[in-house]
This record gives sequence, C-alpha cells and structure tokens, in this order.
Amino acid sequence: MTGDGVIVFAAGQGGSRLVVQIQTPLSDEVVLGLKAGDEVRITGVLYTARDAAHEKLKRLLLEGKELPFDIRGQIIYYAGPTPAKPGRAVGACGPTTSRRMDPYVPLLLAHGLKGMIGKGRRSASVTQAIAQHHAVYMVTIGGAAALLSRHIRKAEVVAYPEMGPEAIYKLTIEEFPAIVATDAYGNDVFAQVSNSWRRP
Repeated sequence: MTGDGVIVFAAGQGGSRLVVQIQTPLSDEVVLGLKAGDEVRITGVLYTARDAAHEKLKRLLLEGKELPFDIRGQIIYYAGPTPAKPGRAVGACGPTTSRRMDPYVPLLLAHGLKGMIGKGRRSASVTQAIAQHHAVYMVTIGGAAALLSRHIRKAEVVAYPEMGPEAIYKLTIEEFPAIVATDAYGNDVFAQVSNSWRRP
C-alpha cells in the first residue's frame, strides 16, 4: 500500500511490469503517485460524459449553478453506454475520442475533477491544466467495448436521461483497466513515443 486507495503490485515474470490498483474518489496523494505509462485497475465509480453533457456541465458552472453530481475527486469516462443485455449492467461501453472534450477540461479540473478516461492524445493546453490541477488522464482500449463492460457492475442515469447514451451515467466498476497517458507532472506517453521515433 503506497497511500490511501493505492496498491501497487508486480505482474508478469520477474516483476517487470507494475499494475496499480486505485479506488475512487481520487485524492491528490493517489494522483501524484501515478506515472505516465502505469497500468491501472480502477475500482469504485466512474461518471460518463461526452460532448453534449460537457456543454451542459460548462453552462451550469458558468452560471454558478450546482452540477448534477459532485465532481471533486471523480473520474469522467468519455463513453456512451449502449442498452444492457440480459445479465449485464450495460451493453458495449468503449471510449470515444478525448480531444472532443478538450475545450471543457480546464474548467472542470478547476472545480475538482481529478481523472479522465478516453482514447487518443490531448492538446497542450489540457496537458498543462492536468499538471496545474494535479489530475490524470488515462486511456483504455478503444476496440474492446464489450470486454470493458464486463468490469461494470451497475449503471444508473444521474442526469439528462432524454439524451439516451449521451446522458450522464454513474458506473460502479471493479478493476476497470486503463493506462496513464498524462500524469500530474505533465509527462505524456504520446509525446514520449513521438519523440522516440524522431531520434536518429
């Protein structure tokens, strides 16, 4: 145990790879203990939100109104669950492209959001905001939506049910897999890979 809500253990032969078990809500201590490239398993709660929901959240904050859920310490998953099949909490629940949410991220981070999960790299301004507010951006497998849904134990709409899959869902999850793409120090795995290709 390395701090509240974080357990690190070796996986694979020789302990060459670390898997970090984390629980929500996230504290600064937990976030600051994560590094770009870490493989994580998340247990607790995720809130889903995509473009339309982010626009509504932004409007509420700018108007000084309360959000439909307390974002402090929480993780937003950029996903829109499909209807559940028998015996499942949700249907497919894979990540969407994160850059579509970039215009909203600094404002949400300033109000206490600690984590985001999606796919693809972020803009420089988002990377800077992540470092400024001690947050973390994680990516998960874009082509394995059905597999990811197996880690979701419960799903309930908390806001905007009229938007269908674009509504905000509260997902109760167990060992949801992700990789830290941008850590609280501004390190970014996409930039690291890009730089490695440029080296002679």
